[in-house]
Amino acid sequence: MSFSRRSFLKSTAATGLVAAGGLAMPALSRAASRPVISHGVQSGDVTANSGMVWTRADRPSKVMFEIATREDFANARRLAPLNALPDTDLAVKRMVEDLPSDQEIFYRVTLADLNDVNATSQPMVGHFRTAPTSKRDVKFVWSGDTVGQGWGIDKARGGMKIYATMVQHQPDFFIHSGDTVYSDGPLKEEVELKDGTIWKNIVTPEKSKVAETLNEYRGQWKYNMMDENVLAMSREVPTFFQWDDHEVVNNWSASKDLTDDARYTEKNVQLLSARAARAFHEMTPISYMPAEPGRVYRKIPYGPMLDVFFLDLRSYRGPNSDGMQDAVDEKSQVLGAEQIAWLKRELVNSKATWKVIACDMPIGLCVWDTHKDVKRVEAVANGDNGAPKGRELEFADLLRFIKSAGIDNTVWLTADVHYTAAHYYNPDKAAFQDFDPFWEFVSGPLHAGTFGPNDLDGTFGPEVKFVKAPTKEQGGNLPPSMGLQFFGLVEIDGATEQLKVRLMDSGDTELYSVTLDPKFA
Repeated sequence: MSFSRRSFLKSTAATGLVAAGGLAMPALSRAASRPVISHGVQSGDVTANSGMVWTRADRPSKVMFEIATREDFANARRLAPLNALPDTDLAVKRMVEDLPSDQEIFYRVTLADLNDVNATSQPMVGHFRTAPTSKRDVKFVWSGDTVGQGWGIDKARGGMKIYATMVQHQPDFFIHSGDTVYSDGPLKEEVELKDGTIWKNIVTPEKSKVAETLNEYRGQWKYNMMDENVLAMSREVPTFFQWDDHEVVNNWSASKDLTDDARYTEKNVQLLSARAARAFHEMTPISYMPAEPGRVYRKIPYGPMLDVFFLDLRSYRGPNSDGMQDAVDEKSQVLGAEQIAWLKRELVNSKATWKVIACDMPIGLCVWDTHKDVKRVEAVANGDNGAPKGRELEFADLLRFIKSAGIDNTVWLTADVHYTAAHYYNPDKAAFQDFDPFWEFVSGPLHAGTFGPNDLDGTFGPEVKFVKAPTKEQGGNLPPSMGLQFFGLVEIDGATEQLKVRLMDSGDTELYSVTLDPKFA
């Protein structure tokens, strides 16, 4: 059967969504006797023979999945049903295994009410493509920062339009590089813009205050999935998730103190982060690690030309400080010994041409956590431009290892700072020089305030090859309607194995591009 991903997207958009009370919701029966797929379907962490799938019911339900390689489901394989229960907020996810490589996969979800198994929902269909086992063109997108700084879903302005822009490229997958939700960013119904117009947010109870309870953290995710652009992309393109700070609270670490923040009645950051982590894993199709069920760092192999390594700079970090420690310890770490050992081991074992390291925060940009008028390091760089100290020590060790082990073709993809840039790390211009040169690309925001640019720290010799950020006259926290929303597009050529990075804006304008030639042993 011939297949067009574009026609699939159009058909599912036409049948999968209706306007209900002004919100984008699945077009399923609203009869009280029939369950409803409440927040669409998602896929993620796709490999050559497996992929994660996700959905959520509106009531306790038996969730039935069918898997097929044909759009008409003529060859469908039925999986054992799962139960959607209140303890996971009626969300379920599973890994689908034994899939053929480099194949369009369709999955169909149907619900049966656990109180009346004869009452079933309308089915909903999602799609992904498994990774290849031979060389073919690979394309993916990445960015971060969704619904931040007060900018939520304004339906009159088209909602989160950048998701529709990304899906038009028909990528194999999407890397969401962190700040996937803003649990600390309540929304107001109306925001007056500088041009005199009014930004009108859809506001839910969970988005009207900072998240503190488990259900409020879950509500951050459910809010984003009210946007029809997000729902459409989730049906069509698998998302590989990582997280950063706003999934919990701004700039959280062991030193985060909420004592003077009147918005929070719960001051225990460890408890808040635990609730946020549970919601993150319940509401996304991130794969489950039995050895560490809440783990975010992982490798996803996507064919012979690409391995993607996801880092977690949040879960294992020490307290935010001045970043001037002379040795790695519990106070100066940001990756942690186990994650670094894992990354070194996986990089050495990787046979892929390109090793893409998805890092939720840039290496050489200065990001500060201002606490009682004292600058504290929120990211990696400490701003002194000298020999590595503090969190820079772990990265110096890692970069030195990559060089000494002869690991070629590493590329770093990051987000967090709410503008887009291309950085070339040049050891000839660095205070620390024991590493091979490499590229770091920055993208975002997807649908949040635009800021920047940030200062650079010279420890690892970053050179700015391109930057797009607000001007001084424009100021900060620009709304999405200004058009300064960004994503990155990566294309690997199956014949030449060249990797091309394009920095794009929400209007699909190419701002910058560079093609990298692979180095072969």
